[in-house]
Amino acid sequence: MDFIVDQDFKDEDYTESKMQRVEYEDCSFTNCDFSAANLSHLRFVDCEIINSNLSSVMLSDTSFQNVSFIDCKILGVDFSVCSDFAFSVRFENCQLNHSSFEKQDLSKTLFKNSKLLDVGFFECNLSAAVFENSDLMNARFNKNNLNKTDFRTAINFVIDPEDNQMKAAKFSKHTLQGLLEKYQLKIENI
Repeated sequence: MDFIVDQDFKDEDYTESKMQRVEYEDCSFTNCDFSAANLSHLRFVDCEIINSNLSSVMLSDTSFQNVSFIDCKILGVDFSVCSDFAFSVRFENCQLNHSSFEKQDLSKTLFKNSKLLDVGFFECNLSAAVFENSDLMNARFNKNNLNKTDFRTAINFVIDPEDNQMKAAKFSKHTLQGLLEKYQLKIENI
């Protein structure tokens, strides 16, 4: 596989033209439109994707190794088909609505100031992940490792502690309601 190293791509429209089938290393992509593009079998290493649209991209065997997504729109994306090898991502100010992370290793992943509405986390390793100021409305957490995961500033989540490992997970007293939802308790601030 060929390499493209340390390049900045700006205002590219990958919906019309295909990306080169290479490994992108230490590259940045700013204001790019990847929507519905086929990024399968590409490798991104130590890259930043900024203010870009990745909605409905195809990611079969795509490799993300230490990739930061900042101010991106990433709607309806199936991250579960990405390459597992050294998978490492972080999201800041992103919209990840209707995406899926089934069976991905997301340990220590940062989700900061992001919307994760209707996102599916199934059998993921989210240990020590941080959901900082992120909205998890209708996100589904099933059979995950949530040990040491930080939900202290997350909002709108519902998690069944009996269906997930949660040793030393962090919550604020204002978010505990999301852990008790299935019991239909009425929690009031008196």
